[in-house]
Amino acid sequence: MAARAVPIDKRFAFWRSKVTGRVFVEHELEHIELRMYQDMHAAATEELSARLKLGGRVVGSAFVSAAGTLPASAIAINICFGLGLEKRATPDEVDEVIRLYADAGVQRYFVQLHPQASPKALDSWLMQRGLAQTRGWMMFQRGREVPAVASTSLTVREAKAEDADAFARIACDAFDLGDVAMPWLAALVGRPGWHVYMSFDEEKPAGTGVVYVEDDLAYFSFGATAPAYRGRGGQTALLRARIVAALDLGCRTMSTCTGEAVPGDPQHSYKNIMKTGFEERYVRRNFVYPGRS
Repeated sequence: MAARAVPIDKRFAFWRSKVTGRVFVEHELEHIELRMYQDMHAAATEELSARLKLGGRVVGSAFVSAAGTLPASAIAINICFGLGLEKRATPDEVDEVIRLYADAGVQRYFVQLHPQASPKALDSWLMQRGLAQTRGWMMFQRGREVPAVASTSLTVREAKAEDADAFARIACDAFDLGDVAMPWLAALVGRPGWHVYMSFDEEKPAGTGVVYVEDDLAYFSFGATAPAYRGRGGQTALLRARIVAALDLGCRTMSTCTGEAVPGDPQHSYKNIMKTGFEERYVRRNFVYPGRS
C-alpha cells in the first residue's frame, strides 16, 4: 500500500534539481531526520533509557539527541539539529541545548546548522560557549528513479528478529557507539517505520543499512560494513535494497547525509551515495563541543 501523501506546509520553500528538473520541498530533509531521532529515543525502554542516560528533547525548532553513557566518539547519536530553522534561535535556547548535554554527562557532541538557520549571530553564540566549527555534513536527496542493479558477491535481505544482535554489533562498531548501545540498536529491528537491511557472506553478517519511513518521506542511516567484507560492493547493494523498499512503500523522496568532501579523504560513503542516484543538496555547518575536531 502506498504511503499517505503529506500536505506541503506553507513555510517550506522549494528547490528544483539542476540535473532532473524535479521539484523538492525545502526543510523536509530536516523534518524526517528529526522524526527518526525522536522515534529512536522512543524505542528505548525506561530501563535502557536510564542506563544510557538518554535525553531526547525539542528546544525551539531543534531536536537534541543525547546519550550520556556512550563513549565520546558517539557523535552520530550526540547531535543537535534544526536549531534556528523553523523559528529564530535565541541565546536562551543555545544555553538550554548546552545544559541538556551537560546534564546528561555528554563529553562531546555536534550542533549542526541548516544554511537558512537564523539569526546570523547563531554561529558566534555557539563559539562563545566553547564550540568550534568543524567539517560540515552534506545532505543528499533523491526521488523515485529506480536505481541500477548493484554488483556484489554478498547477499542482501531485510533483517529478521534473529539478526538484531548482529545488526547492532556491526553498527555499534562502525559508528563507535560502544557495546552499551547494542540493546538500543537491536530494538530497531522490526519496529514500525524502521526497515533494517543486512548483507551476508553466506550466513556470516557483513554489513548494515537502515531506512526510516514516515508518510512519504524516507531517511537512510546506519550504513556500515564490517572490515573483513569491505570492497565487495555491499554498501551500494544495501543502498539499492533500501531505495527499492522505499519505492515499494510509496515514498516520494529519500534523503541521507555524510561528511562533506574534503581533500585527502577517500569519501567512500559519499561516492556510494552519489552512485545510487542521490544528489547533493546542502551542507550543514557543524560545531563540535569541546572545541576541537
